[in-house]
Amino acid sequence: MSSTEVAQARRIVTEIPGPKSQALQERRKKAVAQGVGSVLPVYVQRAGGGIVEDIDGNSLIDFGSGIAVTNVGNADPRVAERAGEQLSRFTHTCFMVNPYEGYVEVAEALNRLTPGGHEKRTVLLNSGAEAVENAVKIARSATGRQAVVVFDHAYHGRTNLTMALTAKNMPYKHGFGPFAGEVHRIPMAYPYRWPTGPQDCGREAAAQAIDQITKQVGAENVAAVLIEPIQGEGGFIVPGEGFLPALADFCGDNGIAFIADEVQTGFARTGRMFACEHEGVVPDLITTAKGIAGGLPLAAVTGRAELMDAVHGGGLGGTYGGNPAACAAALASIEAIESDGLVERAGAIGERMLTRLRALAERHDIIGDVRGRGAMVAIELVQGADDTTPNGEAMGRVVSYCHQQGLVLLTAGTYGNVIRMLPPLVIGDDLLDEGLSIIEEAFDRL
Repeated sequence: MSSTEVAQARRIVTEIPGPKSQALQERRKKAVAQGVGSVLPVYVQRAGGGIVEDIDGNSLIDFGSGIAVTNVGNADPRVAERAGEQLSRFTHTCFMVNPYEGYVEVAEALNRLTPGGHEKRTVLLNSGAEAVENAVKIARSATGRQAVVVFDHAYHGRTNLTMALTAKNMPYKHGFGPFAGEVHRIPMAYPYRWPTGPQDCGREAAAQAIDQITKQVGAENVAAVLIEPIQGEGGFIVPGEGFLPALADFCGDNGIAFIADEVQTGFARTGRMFACEHEGVVPDLITTAKGIAGGLPLAAVTGRAELMDAVHGGGLGGTYGGNPAACAAALASIEAIESDGLVERAGAIGERMLTRLRALAERHDIIGDVRGRGAMVAIELVQGADDTTPNGEAMGRVVSYCHQQGLVLLTAGTYGNVIRMLPPLVIGDDLLDEGLSIIEEAFDRL
């Protein structure tokens, strides 16, 4: 269903969730494991552009994009056409049994698009967590070392290793241990909450991180430093300026693989094709997923040829990795990003959102910080102008109001006090402005 077939207008005809969604929710309780949550249990029948339409006939403005997946919009006609054409030819062979051109084409595209002019290789996988786990495998194999350094507030996935790499206990880790070893966590350059303030955050945090790695782990023991260029689940934390380049330089000087986890930030989301490009950082390995294939499951690790090729034959792969239909969708999604100027569009969306939200922050002391890059924007809520204690209660009230008014919003943050916004990059300015007005109303009603 393309955006032209889904009316680009908010329309509320029932309570949210409506009676049909509520009835389906009751069926779900008897069929789906309780541990699977939903931010807003309205059941979708179609979506496109900046709109999600539910089974009750409500049309909601989408500020979630399926958690940064539908960057090119839901059911972009190019994505649907190419994936459907591939499905009509064959659905699966397993690339490790009988390979096909689509896998090679996606690898070639990623080798071209990711930062750096060095020779690269790519492996295709299924999910962001799988990509991160394989990146660690590759780094350990290539370096002959074991230790992995990660950061406070990080999120890298829900598998056993990626839970160890993830910082937040609830709901991601609680009760699921024991976790994989040789994972070392160090402080993140979090400008809003840095003890000496945001001005010197990047420089000071980098010095502290390097000191901890050197003294507590030993640089010679570290296989990889793994970081999200902008932290996602941790609260859309944009590291202090200079933090990422300093870490990358340290890794380069010490034979450590610098891994950029771009699962949420990749494919034009931040106003660059990849977020590490904002500071000119060239990672040794980069993990991608989410926005790669317009909604179909696909992920990848792309990196320096000498690192990627260090793994023995048969050491990388998986039954469904690089599924042919997902590869077709990825090629169409990349074409849409490049031909429709969605990198630039993300930058324009960010400017529009940040301008209005920062003006809103001037009126409300409970908004401690407005931050982000491109169409990846967040509001952190606190108790007041002179009290930065996290305010999860106010966040909940704001989000609940927005949901009732037909705006899909997501939450985030280690402290449960961040509202995050990830609109599709094809959303119209009218819907974008209407969504922002709903957020303003929510704060004004507090």
